[in-house]
Amino acid sequence: MLRWKNYSAFNHIARLLIIYATCWSSLLSAQKIDGFTVVAPPKPFESEPFTRVMETGADWVCFVPYGYTRMGKTAVHFDSERQWWGERTSGVKTSIELAQAQGLNIMLKPQVYFPGSWPGDMSFDTEDDWITWEADYRTFILHWAELANEYELELFCVGTEFKQSIRERPQYWEGLIKEIREIFCGKLTYSANWDEYSEVSFWNELDYIGISAYFPQLEEDTPDVVNLIKSWQPVKSTLKKFSKEKNLPILFTEFGYLSIDGCCGKTWILEKEARFKSVNESCQANGFDAVLSVFGEEEWWSGGFIWKWFPHGSGHEGYPKRDYTPQDKEAEAVVKKYYRKW
Repeated sequence: MLRWKNYSAFNHIARLLIIYATCWSSLLSAQKIDGFTVVAPPKPFESEPFTRVMETGADWVCFVPYGYTRMGKTAVHFDSERQWWGERTSGVKTSIELAQAQGLNIMLKPQVYFPGSWPGDMSFDTEDDWITWEADYRTFILHWAELANEYELELFCVGTEFKQSIRERPQYWEGLIKEIREIFCGKLTYSANWDEYSEVSFWNELDYIGISAYFPQLEEDTPDVVNLIKSWQPVKSTLKKFSKEKNLPILFTEFGYLSIDGCCGKTWILEKEARFKSVNESCQANGFDAVLSVFGEEEWWSGGFIWKWFPHGSGHEGYPKRDYTPQDKEAEAVVKKYYRKW
């Protein structure tokens, strides 16, 4: 009888191993996701790019292959020779291979860029236009889902900040997620803007509540960490309640601060003025210290991806001293303090 029980237990374990081998995402640990979004470089890497990222304690990276749609148009263009190397299929594959060689976990987060606007404003007047754009986006996102599955990536983001689309076309997103599930075996999320996450109707189809977490806090030039921690408390309480209601962990798919005066305030306004603002590394460092302190010990918070990291310093928009990256700034030491602890 004892032998039979052991044999049954062996079979049960064998079946579980087969399942885990089929779907590697089941093996993800409960540790925090301590990640960086790595900016796609214009040209191929000249040397290994991820050692510096790992020195911060990060175990995760996020790659963002961009497509683009012109506002009012219905085409999603991607994988074009006109795009940077790191945004095209060949560049994404090489980036994944290099990151996996270093033992890093990866989220692939394809995004659509809208020149002069943002995805949240995208809407169409006719059903035909909606259907045309949605068909193009489906081609775009399934291309990257297939690649993510080919490389057995841990996490895939199905969309980013489509505020109007998720309000007006939730059934499209629900159907798309089902298609992605048939292709990709890892975990799934969607990246909702900080002011829209409660309106998303399909969280129960995903594994994480993903938020672009640019919640505005204090707008003074250099708020101290204590006051920033206090300012985060109402947001933390609301997110904790939402996570419990949905029975899902929350992931900050993007979070971060410019290194300028007042960077803990309204980021979407400051971005337009960043080139002309005074450099303020202390404000950025205090912002990171507060947000990582507030959320770091919460079990319902799964961590996140800091926006952003420039591999070998390439890919920036001309003002890296003021940009979001904490690398080579005061904030890098703050991030290390938390990332190396988790």
